[in-house]
Amino acid sequence: MEINITLPDGTIRRYPQGTTIEEVAESISIGLKKNAVAGKLDGKIVDLSQPIEADSHIEIVTLDSQDGLEIYRHSTAHLMAQAIKRIYGETCVKLGIGPIIEDGFYYDIDIEKPLSTEDLEAIEREMAKITQENLPIVRRVVRREEAIQVFEKSEEPLKLELIRDLPNDAEISIYDQGEFFDLCRGPHLPSTGRIKAFKLLNVSGAYWRGDSSNKMLQRIYGTAFPKKAQLDEHLHFLEEAKKRDHRKLGKQLELFMFSEEAPGMPFYLPKGMTIRTELENFAREQQRQRDYDEVRTPLMMNNRVWEQSGHWDHYKDNMYFTNVDETKFALKPMNCPGHMLIFKNKLHSYRELPIRISEFGQVHRHEYSGALNGMMRVRTFCQDDAHLFVLPEQIEAEIGRIIELIDHMYQVFGFEYKIELSTRPEDSMGSDELWAEAETSLQNVLDNRGIDYRVNEGDGAFYGPKIDFHILDALKRSWQCGTIQLDFQMPEKFDLTYVGEDGQKYRPVVIHRAVYGSIDRFMGMLTEHYAGAFPLWLAPVHAKLLPVSENYVDYAFQVKQSLEEAGIRVEIDIRNEKLGYKIREAQLEKVPYMLVLGENEKNSGSVSARKRGEGDLGSMTIQSIMEQINGEIASKQ
Repeated sequence: MEINITLPDGTIRRYPQGTTIEEVAESISIGLKKNAVAGKLDGKIVDLSQPIEADSHIEIVTLDSQDGLEIYRHSTAHLMAQAIKRIYGETCVKLGIGPIIEDGFYYDIDIEKPLSTEDLEAIEREMAKITQENLPIVRRVVRREEAIQVFEKSEEPLKLELIRDLPNDAEISIYDQGEFFDLCRGPHLPSTGRIKAFKLLNVSGAYWRGDSSNKMLQRIYGTAFPKKAQLDEHLHFLEEAKKRDHRKLGKQLELFMFSEEAPGMPFYLPKGMTIRTELENFAREQQRQRDYDEVRTPLMMNNRVWEQSGHWDHYKDNMYFTNVDETKFALKPMNCPGHMLIFKNKLHSYRELPIRISEFGQVHRHEYSGALNGMMRVRTFCQDDAHLFVLPEQIEAEIGRIIELIDHMYQVFGFEYKIELSTRPEDSMGSDELWAEAETSLQNVLDNRGIDYRVNEGDGAFYGPKIDFHILDALKRSWQCGTIQLDFQMPEKFDLTYVGEDGQKYRPVVIHRAVYGSIDRFMGMLTEHYAGAFPLWLAPVHAKLLPVSENYVDYAFQVKQSLEEAGIRVEIDIRNEKLGYKIREAQLEKVPYMLVLGENEKNSGSVSARKRGEGDLGSMTIQSIMEQINGEIASKQ
């Protein structure tokens, strides 16, 4: 009996019933068969060995696709588990789960021996041997009773727990490769020999199934690529990212610190505070030019405000509470309700709109301690929030102005970015009509401006759709920072009104807007983007004065005073060290300018200038170096 197979381009071919995915790939081309790792059978991803029993839509999954890469990495996780079992013994290793993650995979195992970097190298060597054996990877479907029997016999309690938690109607499958087998939904590569390039990266502790009441297992992270060149490129990227780690640089450059006395809450050191102040002042000036008014709202407000705004329903598990005069108060997780109250403070005419109010507002959200990550994931941070209260007919023009503002500010930092339109989430509030109107408004702005964007279904805020800006840093990593959110809900919740031309009251529309997002996170991201070598205008120290000996310290202080009076941030290295040592230290501190001061400089009232990235600039008068530095600062170079 023959069946009809429909290919992605719409072509229909006839094959004998029971033809496998691999045989379909081979019939199309030998090259496709060679590159195939799986197939999609009516949209469901399956192994190459899967027989096709009825008329179907078939797509061949190749290694150069995202699906193919994920299958490749998941198969490498199984390869690693097999190698560990071989080295440490079948019964000494209890297997947990081995999923794929972004850029790689991990496997959680229960083993008494604490694993080290040297152990990972031994596991890699055993993995390489298994790839040489080119063991077939074969799927078998088993009954629940059989699966329980298999994993009871092999003494795998964690696998038995997983089986017990599967739905009654779940299809249970086991994948075999040589002597090794594992409970898995699949699909997998057809054999271990298809795995060419991999690297085990590190090992850490992880609670079984992410529950701190469960046993602590060892989690081994790894990555894998179809080609060695791709792996080498990725490992180089990881090394570069490690060098740029903001936590390391923040400590080395004395920008910020963390303390056990306030987990997840950054302390800004003087140099870090200088950068943050420059970021805020830059944003303030841009907003001043665009008719924003700056405000400040309380850190803590009565709980009824959060219930009224809807934040209670969406944030209560991540909020901090206290009692004041026997009334429940909450530290603000968002600035929005405070701005609604400011708008409501007085009567507004349609002639006043749009009203644009901004705030560098400190917010608090409780994050699990295991999720904290330097400045990238904290429990308190500053948002550069603004809320624009507009007439319905002003929506598109105002959103266009915000896009121009964000684009201008990102260009100053040299950032490329991508845009997403995030639509209505499941936990939204408000009517279908208002949501449709809001989504259409955002889409019109993007379409009318010819902006490329992708739609991110269901990722909007609970009160409205949004446009998100994803910055690409120096390593091409993506960071979601800027956002524009359209909100018809909060004006309703807070009964906001303005008086129209006819003397009647109407609801304004609110546009929520942030450029940096979290200033703290933006600072962490900038630190990594610039690898700590901040552009001159942001650098905490513009110039370091390096007297060649103690004899020229007094002259150095005279130069320092002149530069500081010109608004230049200066430090002096007065230590009795050799000049070469002082220069190396200043380079490690990534200072933009080093000004060497010796006998010639003192006699001529000059400095010998060195610039980061350019080297020796030669002798310059104090006036000329001041003009050069201030010119670069003014142009935000």
